[in-house]
Amino acid sequence: MTEEIIIAGFGGQGVLSMGKILAYSGIMQDQEVSWMPSYGPEMRGGTANVTVIISDERISSPILNLYDTAIILNQQSMDKFENMVKPGGTLLYDSNGISNPPTRKDINIYLVEAARESVKLKSTKTFNMIVLGAYLKIKPIVDMKNVTEGLKKSLPERHHHLIPMNEEAIKRGLEIIKEEHVL
Repeated sequence: MTEEIIIAGFGGQGVLSMGKILAYSGIMQDQEVSWMPSYGPEMRGGTANVTVIISDERISSPILNLYDTAIILNQQSMDKFENMVKPGGTLLYDSNGISNPPTRKDINIYLVEAARESVKLKSTKTFNMIVLGAYLKIKPIVDMKNVTEGLKKSLPERHHHLIPMNEEAIKRGLEIIKEEHVL
């Protein structure tokens, strides 16, 4: 099993940390992992993306032109990465900030209203964990116990009290994901 993922959006949406949690979770399962972030000089508001590869086999290169899965969180990223999903692959997106939803018919498309749900939960900082939960519903590539360990590894110890709230957000993402187009 090899899963090649691009997670893309604005800085501040938790794109890089979502990728880091996935990477740590893969490490906890003794899998080969690559985590390669890309972002502009802006702290928040600029574009950011991260490529994550989780595999049972050795990873030859972290540089990809096509992805098994794209997790898209803004229109700029949709414009750039929709066509980089392999035919038969998966695109997961949040409609907040997307003016032109995906149109491809040769991929699986899922919607998660994570921004709206994070407001309902009165915790907008859990947005990325809701998205992560939705992704893990359709592609359960890592065990939930390893996701919790990944949270512990990626969050500074002073924020470990937030782990239960993040776990709840992940569970919520598992529940609210919607199929838009499934092959």
